[in-house]
Amino acid sequence: MIRRNKMEIQSSIRSISSAVSQLNALPRDLLRLWVILFVCFLVAPASAHELRPAYLELRETKPGEFKVLWKTPMVGDLRLSLSPAFSGDTTAVTEVIMRTPPGAAIQTWTLRAPSLRGQTVGIRGLEGTMTDALLRVEFADGSSWTQRLTARMTSAKIPLREAPLAVAGVYFKLGGEHILTGFDHLLFILAMLIITRGGWMLVKTITAFTVAHSVTLTLAALGFVHVPQPPVEAVIALSIVFVAAEIVRGQQGRKGITASAPWVVAFTFGLLHGLGFAGALSEVGLPEGSIPLALLFFSFGVEAGHFLFVGVVLSVMAIARRVKLPAPPWAQVLPPYAIGSIAMFWLIQRVAAF
Repeated sequence: MIRRNKMEIQSSIRSISSAVSQLNALPRDLLRLWVILFVCFLVAPASAHELRPAYLELRETKPGEFKVLWKTPMVGDLRLSLSPAFSGDTTAVTEVIMRTPPGAAIQTWTLRAPSLRGQTVGIRGLEGTMTDALLRVEFADGSSWTQRLTARMTSAKIPLREAPLAVAGVYFKLGGEHILTGFDHLLFILAMLIITRGGWMLVKTITAFTVAHSVTLTLAALGFVHVPQPPVEAVIALSIVFVAAEIVRGQQGRKGITASAPWVVAFTFGLLHGLGFAGALSEVGLPEGSIPLALLFFSFGVEAGHFLFVGVVLSVMAIARRVKLPAPPWAQVLPPYAIGSIAMFWLIQRVAAF
């Protein structure tokens, strides 16, 4: 028994040594590229919390008086040092009440502002952060105004009347930026692209993923489905681990369900990813009176970013097929192992945060 264990240990050591020697044979440029990508995806979750937008809502309850809701992101127990500022005459007529649900600090109070239209509203401290701020003003006459502030544009003037498509533009940008900074969603899409390798199967796979996450995004955003976000984020990471393992099995000649019917896997996990999109949308909320429009254009923004990423990856893959870099045959397993390792790191991190 001891001898057999000793032989197994020696065999494992030889396997590791062989893998290290093969890794050294990998072209330095290719190895450096994957190391950079690996580090970028690992550090992405560390900055993700600050990327959640702040949210300022002013709702006019009677002429010149507004209920204020001010939500700022929190990193652990620390709240970002942000505060709203107005250019005109405003007075707080009630005390500020603050509560701290997970990931945010929410303050509410009543503000008196006889002439809020035409004022400039800004967010102090926004220029020193990586977050954005979504502003929403609803007037008693039914009109409203929505604007997005960034570190480069920390203030905006409230117009006398809002343009009809202003809400659409704001939420379209929010959707596009969410998918392009949602590294877990992008990594899942990348893994599916590696499996399908383009063609009609890719079209069916992308369509299934789009339909699935659009359904759950809509149901969750409208309040028909309520699922806690931490388990959803953990299962999203698990979905990436599963697909990465399917890639490795396929390269070993063992065809799995993802290679046989990728659109089924894309649809199934797409339902979960849609709940993840809904969680991001809930961070800023949907404007009263413009919920269908905002939800529709947020979905359009997600899809625009989604297809932009797919287009870039397919272009890179096409170039790689034409420019053949010298690499050992085993180098093809590096992408799925890198994807799976990053996703497993996220999985452990998210489960530990429960």
